[in-house]
Amino acid sequence: MRIAPLICPLLLALGSCTSPPKPPSVDPATRRPVNVASEVELQVCKGELQNSRILASETTRRAETARSAAVRLGEQHSNGACSRRSDAGTNAVYTILFTFGSTDVMVPPSSASELIDRARQAELIVARGRTDGEVETAAESRVARERAAAVRAYLVQAGIDPARIRTSYQPIGDHSANNSTAAGRALNRRVEIEIYGALPQLVALNDGPKY
Repeated sequence: MRIAPLICPLLLALGSCTSPPKPPSVDPATRRPVNVASEVELQVCKGELQNSRILASETTRRAETARSAAVRLGEQHSNGACSRRSDAGTNAVYTILFTFGSTDVMVPPSSASELIDRARQAELIVARGRTDGEVETAAESRVARERAAAVRAYLVQAGIDPARIRTSYQPIGDHSANNSTAAGRALNRRVEIEIYGALPQLVALNDGPKY
């Protein structure tokens, strides 16, 4: 009985079935190791792009928050962007608010007429410029100073004697509201106009230095 000739082809067939498959071939021209310089730079660029998108989104959100707060404050002061604190007698303090970084004086006509009437009767007017700054810088000082100067020019243009107007400024501190909130900072960007019906009296508290 001839079995050997039949077994040999069978064994060859089984051997071919049990052999592991060959790994897929890769074209060396398309291989790109992750640690090559170009790949590293690409990953860095992707990371920086994502960070830029996050920063832009956060900046937009903060700008929208500040704009909304300014709109609400504008609505609140639509009958007077210039508010008033009355003192004893004929003295009064008016407040003019400013948008961020601005030195433009904006006073509704209804409030402007009252302010100008009181200023015309005053013996002394002091305009004090303020910002919402936390750190004193040249830019903050300039804005505070120019706000006070802008209010002085506004009063002079309205016919107030410039000899009766004094200006001062304080770039940081002296906040009238919580400076950690957008609404508070909007109230701190201001010029306070102090109107005195009579000149302050100079009172000496001692005899002065001895020579």
